[in-house]
Amino acid sequence: MFRDEVEAFMRQFQLDLVKALEDCDGGTTFQKDEWQHAEGGGGISRIIENGAVLEKGGVNFSAVSGQLSPQFLKMLEMPDPNFFATGVSVVMHPHSPMVPITHMNVRYFEAGNGKAWFGGGIDLTPIYVDLKQAKEFHEQMKAVCDKHHPSYYPEFKKWADDYFFNVHRNETRGVGGIFFDRLMANDDFTMQQRFEFVKDVAYAFAPFYTKIINENRDITYTEQQKQWQLIRRGRYVEFNLVYDRGTKFGLATGGRTESILMSLPLHASWVYNHKTEPGSPEEQTLNYLKKDIDWLNVK
Repeated sequence: MFRDEVEAFMRQFQLDLVKALEDCDGGTTFQKDEWQHAEGGGGISRIIENGAVLEKGGVNFSAVSGQLSPQFLKMLEMPDPNFFATGVSVVMHPHSPMVPITHMNVRYFEAGNGKAWFGGGIDLTPIYVDLKQAKEFHEQMKAVCDKHHPSYYPEFKKWADDYFFNVHRNETRGVGGIFFDRLMANDDFTMQQRFEFVKDVAYAFAPFYTKIINENRDITYTEQQKQWQLIRRGRYVEFNLVYDRGTKFGLATGGRTESILMSLPLHASWVYNHKTEPGSPEEQTLNYLKKDIDWLNVK
């Protein structure tokens, strides 16, 4: 079955990504935590803490089945509550404020009525925006997209801008990336073609992120910069708890809470009515947390 092929890919991708991140970090290894879903299937959470670079991170695989709540049936416009879902979800929180937070996930969903689709994306959340690295990141995302269709990057880049957005703060989570959902078979694409795109998105993650880690890992930073990192992590937490679809879906379908909330940092901060100093690097970063920035041509 097609779902078996997709699940096998997700399992192998998790192993390959963990190896690449362990080799890059060099300080510790991921711990394995297997779990079972209440209705069917389960997953493997692989968690890293207190590494040489990574303070906390997770690479989670799951393949679960069950029945959706009426709330999700209505949201997904599904007449049949039965579902199957498999995917890999990744979040990395480095020690250093000079190394960006990053997120990636690839997923496959199959409804009880036979409809199926892929979703996923990659985004980058720098504590201090580095224009060169932001541009290079978007160039790599565009290259992956262009390999499969010229419409993918502009469509999925805009989707990321709109999705990774803290409405209550009127700011994007970071410098965006790509985000997509409900990629089904249609007159233009087969499910296999969609799958090939998802594979390339998945394997684009480690090369770009380990490169940024190695470029930034030895940059010195001050206590003030560390405090700014904690505040920005707080914004990350706000997005994940208020808006993130994966968090909502996992909790609403009886997923494993520890694995779902592995995306949260080890430490974060909320300073009442925090204001940045005019002209400071912190204010400059805030000025880039906007939708519709052309990162390919940013100056």
